[in-house]
Amino acid sequence: MEIRISCEQDGLCVRQILKNELHLSVKMIKYLKYRPMGICVNGECVTVRRVLCTGDVLTLATEDSESSPALTPVDLPLEVVYEDADVVLPNKPADMPTHPSHDHYFDTVANALAFRYARESRAFVFRPINRLDRNTSGILLIARNKRAAGNLTQAMQSGMIHKTYLAVIEGELQEGCGVIDACLHRTAESIIVREVCMPTVPDADRARTEYRVLAVGNGHSLVEVTPLTGRTHQIRVHFAYSGHPLVGDDLYGTPSPLIARHALHAYRLVFPHPVTGTQMDLCAPLAEDMRALIRDCFPSYSLERSLS
Repeated sequence: MEIRISCEQDGLCVRQILKNELHLSVKMIKYLKYRPMGICVNGECVTVRRVLCTGDVLTLATEDSESSPALTPVDLPLEVVYEDADVVLPNKPADMPTHPSHDHYFDTVANALAFRYARESRAFVFRPINRLDRNTSGILLIARNKRAAGNLTQAMQSGMIHKTYLAVIEGELQEGCGVIDACLHRTAESIIVREVCMPTVPDADRARTEYRVLAVGNGHSLVEVTPLTGRTHQIRVHFAYSGHPLVGDDLYGTPSPLIARHALHAYRLVFPHPVTGTQMDLCAPLAEDMRALIRDCFPSYSLERSLS
């Protein structure tokens, strides 16, 4: 990152620029202080006490110089909804994990993005701000540098990042909208499976899911879902608990001949840009299996008109 000092900034020290104008966290400033060539003025390494003059060029080594050594670049198809120097938002397909894990070292979003940037000779460290289950499709927010990751993490913790999903569930809901408010915890038998529990259970996490019914028909409902908290499997568990599991959810419901995975798509993400502060509002096109399911269940429904 390069900043040319203006006449209004004349006489300020580097620390003031970093804290008051760039709004860097204490952790990020410490990282820059101890990184080789982390903070430079006119090409010379300086401390945060350096007083700046009009026309000085302040350079901050916020970009990654090396890629993650444990992440293997793999040429995988991955649509990108939006990308700039600070963030990249891919539209994750179903049956693709977000990041490497046991038995999934070479087929993830992280592998695909590593290949994308290796091809451009750019360093890449995978810094996901949100994650999706392997069989949930849709939009992901990935920070492309340490500064962006820190700012987006703070935004997430402050409730400034808003996610919207589309789901097809079993049963025809009569209410037009509602909120499912039920605590969740991990079951004793599994490290993956979650269940609703009483608030008094020691590991209970409060979970709230807001929904709006978009269409009903043929024994199913199409719902727009906004998780007000971010618990593992929250949407899937909450709708199963309400008696309306997601179509095709083989963990919390039953498999379906209509779709080969649970019918959930992360459709929209609203967040403040980590550097400019601009409010970003981005949508990921529906996967074809979700489109086909909606056409089959709700033939007279126009998804584009409803979401516009």
